[in-house]
Formats: sequence, C-alpha cells, structure tokens
Amino acid sequence: MTDVSSTTGLEGHSHVFLGSGHEENERRTWGVIILCGVMMLVEIIGGSLFGSLALIADGLHMSTHAGAMVIAALAYTYARRHAFDSRFVFGTGKLGDLAGFSSAIVLAMIALLIGYEAVSRFLAPVPIHFAEAIPIAVVGLLVNIISAWLLGGGQHHSHAHDDAHGHENHGHAEPRRIGTTAGPVALSIFEDGVPPRFRLEFDDATIPGETWISRLQTIRPNGKCEVFTLVNRGKFWKSLEEVPEPHDFRVLLELGDDVHETSFVEHQREPARDDASARSAHRDNSIRSAYIHVLADAVVSVLAITGLILARIFGWLWMDPLAGIMGMFVIANWSYGLIRDTGRILLDINPDPRITAKVREVIEHEGDRLLDLHVWRLGPGHFGAVISVATKESRDCRYYRARLSRFSTLSHVTVEVMPVGA
Repeated sequence: MTDVSSTTGLEGHSHVFLGSGHEENERRTWGVIILCGVMMLVEIIGGSLFGSLALIADGLHMSTHAGAMVIAALAYTYARRHAFDSRFVFGTGKLGDLAGFSSAIVLAMIALLIGYEAVSRFLAPVPIHFAEAIPIAVVGLLVNIISAWLLGGGQHHSHAHDDAHGHENHGHAEPRRIGTTAGPVALSIFEDGVPPRFRLEFDDATIPGETWISRLQTIRPNGKCEVFTLVNRGKFWKSLEEVPEPHDFRVLLELGDDVHETSFVEHQREPARDDASARSAHRDNSIRSAYIHVLADAVVSVLAITGLILARIFGWLWMDPLAGIMGMFVIANWSYGLIRDTGRILLDINPDPRITAKVREVIEHEGDRLLDLHVWRLGPGHFGAVISVATKESRDCRYYRARLSRFSTLSHVTVEVMPVGA
C-alpha cells in the first residue's frame, strides 16, 4: 500500500514562499524609482528649457533603467497582494525571478545600444560639449550611489562573486573551545555520516560527574530559539535532538551554575564550477536585478567621466566611445549572469545539488531506498521537494517528514512511502 502525504499532513499548509525581506525590498525599489524618476524629469525638462541635448539624452538613458526597476517593483507588489491566491499552485515566489529575467533582457538591450552608439562614434566622431557632459555624468553617478545605498548595497545580492553557503567541513564543524570552572571543553556539530548533533567533549581532567547539569540553547538570526538535551556518553556528551540546518546561530551553553556563549556561522565559499545552480538558491533576484541596473549605470558614469576628462585634457576624442565599449562588455556580462541564474529557476533546474545529496543521505541512512527525488525553488530561500521512498520497515510519511525537518529551506515537501516485503 502506498502512503502519500504533504509536509503538514491533513491540516493544510501555507503556499506563501516570499523572501524574508520582501516588503522591505519592495519599499526600497519604489524609493529608487521615485529618485530616478525625479532626476529623469529634471534632466529632460532642464534640457528642453536650456537647449541641452546632453541633458535630454541622459534623462532618456535614466528612464530605461527606471523602467526596468518598475518591473521589479511591480513584481514585488503583485506577489505580495496575490500571495494567498489559490490560482498560483506553488505561490507567487517565482515572480521575482520572472521580473529578474525580464529586467536582464532589458539590460542586454541597453548594452547593445551603448555598443552601437560607441562604434558609430568611432566611425564618425562628434563634437563633445565637455562643460555640460562632465557635470551631468557626475550628477548621474551621485544619483546611482544613493540608489545603491537605498537598495541595500551588497547585503542582499552579489554581481561578481555570488557565494553559496557551506559547512566549515564535511565531518563536523570546527570545535568551539570554552573555558569552564572545571577546565576546558570543546563544542562541535558532529555529522560524520550521521545526522548532525551537538557534541560536547571533555579533557580527562574535565569529565564531569553525573550531577553536573547541562543544557544547550540556540538563538537564530530571526530570533527563533531551540533547546537541546545533552546526554552523557563518557568522554563526551551529545544532543538527543538533531541540529536543523542552516548551522547559523548563537549558542547558550549551561554547565553547572555557569552559562557560556559561543556561535556557529555558515561561512561563505566560492562555488565550484559545476555548482553554479547553487549560487542562486537563496537570492532575491528581483532586488538583485534592480541593483545591477543601478550598478551598471554607475559603471557607465565612471567610465564616461574618465573618458570625458581624458578627451578634454589630451584631445583624445576616441576615449569617450572606448569607455562606452568597456561599459557594454561589463553590462553584458552582468546581464548574462542574471539571465542564466533566473532561467535556471524558471525552468526548475535543481537549485542546490548539495541539498539534494544531503536529503538522499538522510533518507537512505537507515537502509531505506530513495526511488525518486525532485527538488526545485519556490521562492527566495524556499525549496519544494517530491520524494518517493521504499522501505521494509513499518514507517509512514510522518517519520520521513520528521527526518527532513532539519532542512529549514524545504518549505513544501510531498512524501510517498512504498512498503516492500522483508
């Protein structure tokens, strides 16, 4: 007989898979749009009143980036307002990725237009009004710096070296040395081929008596607290409960009458070449696309300022189009990265092979056989999983859901259990 169940059994469950900073990012994006929109109107109106073609051109250029950011902002607003709409089978978490993909296409078109204009100026140089062009480029750069600050800078996204999170090593996390009144102890998360549990190790002179009370509590960045019971195993104590992932929290360790504090942090590492899909597993691609547009405009402004200054000092008019070509390649590279990462999500490519491998390890740890496994991204930091497992034991879906509860990113899990003869 087949036993099939979803994450929360019969009582139903939420299909809201929005990122943790969704509303804040929505406000920031609209704020940047307002800033760019005001600047755009000032430049276009000022250029029309004072007969400055350069001002009008820069205003129109800024309008393309503002338009692209509107896509991101509308995606945030629509996803929030329709988060509980049953027509969206797996929620609205992917709208940000769709907006990021669309915005990346716009970015690629901007790169092509910049390249076309630069080549045209190489072939047919035009006179440059330095007195107007340089101040406009400086003002544009300042606006982009303010916009980048409003979008949160590098706290939410990365364009050049997107990192994935991983444990400090595959066996057990680097032990935290703690000095106690009885002597030093070492606290680690042990997971060498077994589910992760806290391990508290003692030196020979530090091994406590049976009356030494110990308790461990973790506090995650979002304020969630979890309590773990430590049991005596001789030279070390271990927690009865498994340690949920990610292993990123403060630890309060109660030993006797003293309380000690330490922390575990999931360090960043550069992904392997074949681990590219994991890089987009937790990112909010909507805010990332808005940030890249702002950053691209800032890079173009810096290159334009440099080219204009050199052209004015040395008479190198070719420096202006050369700066444009350099900007084209930078923007095109960022556009490609955004298209690649959002395209993977929209096509439901496995978002993080490492998570898939760990799920397989957890399911098959006690001799069961994983028949089928599908993992995909539902939204920033939210994964869905469909699992089919064959077992000789009398286990139902609740057993496997409990085993998978250590993965905090698995927000929607469907488990099928296929009993087989002994």
